[in-house]
Amino acid sequence: MPRPPRVYKSPAIVLRQRRLGETDKIITLYTAEFGKVDAVAKGVRRTKSRLAGNVEPLSHAAFMLARGRNLDIVTQVEPIESFQQLRDDLGPLSHALYAAELLDRATEEREENFALYRLLLDTLRRLMSGDDLDHVLRFYEMTLLGQLGYAPELNQCVVCGAKLAEGEMAKWAAGLGGAVCSECKPQEVALTALHPATLNAMRVLQSETYPVSARAPIDEQVADDLEGLLRDAIHYALDQDVRSAAFLDDVRRRAKQLAPSGVT
Repeated sequence: MPRPPRVYKSPAIVLRQRRLGETDKIITLYTAEFGKVDAVAKGVRRTKSRLAGNVEPLSHAAFMLARGRNLDIVTQVEPIESFQQLRDDLGPLSHALYAAELLDRATEEREENFALYRLLLDTLRRLMSGDDLDHVLRFYEMTLLGQLGYAPELNQCVVCGAKLAEGEMAKWAAGLGGAVCSECKPQEVALTALHPATLNAMRVLQSETYPVSARAPIDEQVADDLEGLLRDAIHYALDQDVRSAAFLDDVRRRAKQLAPSGVT
């Protein structure tokens, strides 16, 4: 895509930040118009910096940027949504940071994709709304895989091409890109049992809108299976793990330990 003008403006979500020198930070933005952009927020670590509160991870703002020799420079920020409620609760926060890191790892710089910007924004808003946090992430993961061209094959065997029969006890091969029928037994890749209820839940996530998918009943075992299978798919698609998944798992584990007996 063509380079942006010398000074340009776009709504963006802050994916992450890291220190630069004694007073600056490099922030990674996912912009609505220019894809992923790294930019320097000068002086943001100073106590009186007016930018500091608007460049925290997960912040949604309109950024004015100036092109630099190596990195662009943040010149102005107009806040849109701080998503402060996400930061106030470790449960939603861990899910939101995972979503942000996943988009960061899945995309290259300067590849415009408004659909991905919108997907992350919608996901952060859903995490704020009190919806089922894990379901929000499953829909996000499945949609992201589709947007990136890695949508898993769920209707026919990825080995022989046969249509998967209703109620068939299929298998999952993340390394091959989807479901394997009960007849095929490829030796080169890891296979996981794929229960018909789990396969059906994956199809709903892949083919329906978020409101429709959120109304579909999913029991705890299917929910756990979905998480594992989609993480496998993401690992093979990106050829790397998402580090914040460990933080998410730890927060969830601690919440279960602290929950009263019989409450999950």
